[in-house]
Amino acid sequence: MPANNAAAVSAFIEGAPPGELADVIADIQKLTVNEPNLLGSVTPAFQKYNEEQLSAVKHPGSGRTKASDVQPYTPDSEHSDLISSLLKSLSTHSTEHYPAATYTVCPTPSSPNTIALLLVSNKYSPSNFWNGRYRSTYLFIPSSSTLSGTINVDVHYYEDGNVRLTTTKKIPEMKLEASTASSSSAAAEVLRKIAGVERAYQEELNRGFGRLSEGEFKGLRRQLPVTRQKVEWEKIGGYRVSLFWRIWDGKLRFDDFANVLGVL
Repeated sequence: MPANNAAAVSAFIEGAPPGELADVIADIQKLTVNEPNLLGSVTPAFQKYNEEQLSAVKHPGSGRTKASDVQPYTPDSEHSDLISSLLKSLSTHSTEHYPAATYTVCPTPSSPNTIALLLVSNKYSPSNFWNGRYRSTYLFIPSSSTLSGTINVDVHYYEDGNVRLTTTKKIPEMKLEASTASSSSAAAEVLRKIAGVERAYQEELNRGFGRLSEGEFKGLRRQLPVTRQKVEWEKIGGYRVSLFWRIWDGKLRFDDFANVLGVL
């Protein structure tokens, strides 16, 4: 099979919008009926997608499952008490702000002395043509009492169009200020920092949306057409019929069309 086909399919899989991977796969299968083994050759793309999107699975025996070859894992870390405290604090934080979230706290594979806090929250509404995913990854180093992280927001809206928002917010390393003498106090301070960072980012996004609404988006189309009257959308069918006949008669100009829709 051509290498460029596999590369294109991998790109589609890795870039699938939240909650729409199955739809992307179904479309790929329809487009590659002559290459039935193509999807089987891009396993690394599925692995990358699942890792980057913090895909959650259920353990076998707990109901619906997508996991296979599951093996037990017991964290071997000198920070076991701290990890337990962080998990408890993250649970409280998640319940308050991300009710449908999945989260975990564990040592990082590359550095057992670094603790990772991972959280992913999905909200899907295909009946309303939108899906969204929030992801956050934080790294806490107990020896230096420093915290850093990344926040990702991915929203796809596709009613009568295709609009997607993807943002990445890097959280620079910051030092904990309160006492971290005990595991519980350290965990409380870590989550206090995380809550502050996320609140600030939410406010930043809200300001950004406000600027778009009042700036760039507002400039794309006039609030009222040149007649200074609102378009009666329930009668838009009549406008379209009129436009059709004018096009057929060869008399329609772009500025006529724009004036009717109020876009200039």
